[in-house]
Amino acid sequence: MSNQFILWSIWIIPWLSLLFIPKKDIKRYMPAALFTAITNIIIVDMGVSWNWWTIRESIFPLNEVLPVAFALLAMEIWILKYTYGKFILFTITEVLLTSVFIFLIQPWLSHRGIWVRINVTNFLAFLPAIPQFILIYLYQMWQEDALVPAIKKFFSPKLQPSATKPLLKNEDDKSRK
Repeated sequence: MSNQFILWSIWIIPWLSLLFIPKKDIKRYMPAALFTAITNIIIVDMGVSWNWWTIRESIFPLNEVLPVAFALLAMEIWILKYTYGKFILFTITEVLLTSVFIFLIQPWLSHRGIWVRINVTNFLAFLPAIPQFILIYLYQMWQEDALVPAIKKFFSPKLQPSATKPLLKNEDDKSRK
């Protein structure tokens, strides 16, 4: 099996799985999935810049963008569909899937010569994932306007906005026109 076939499969198969998700769920979770892909691309690019890993083969014109980043779009939609609203389950799912990627898939990609780690341990590669999946969940809450009431409730449950008086009309303003 060629590396190009593997890379194309990593990209296409998760997208084909979206055929089994209702369109309304795809629309609901797509912003958070895009956020996931963007943050993942940033993490990978930072790792390349810091000489943590290098990407030797890709199917895209940009060498540092792996198909995994775009496969994450589809995978994150599946994860959010079944775990959103249950933060503990979401966290456990993200930790398990990230662990599978870092401890099983990355070494296999390294063995194939696609993704090669240079100066990073498994633990260090796992560290950026923790704030990333917390940000993904918070981003989805923000998209659904659930974050604002949660923050208000968390920080000041007894504070209410003060009532404001309507502005008085100035009679002089009417005479000037």
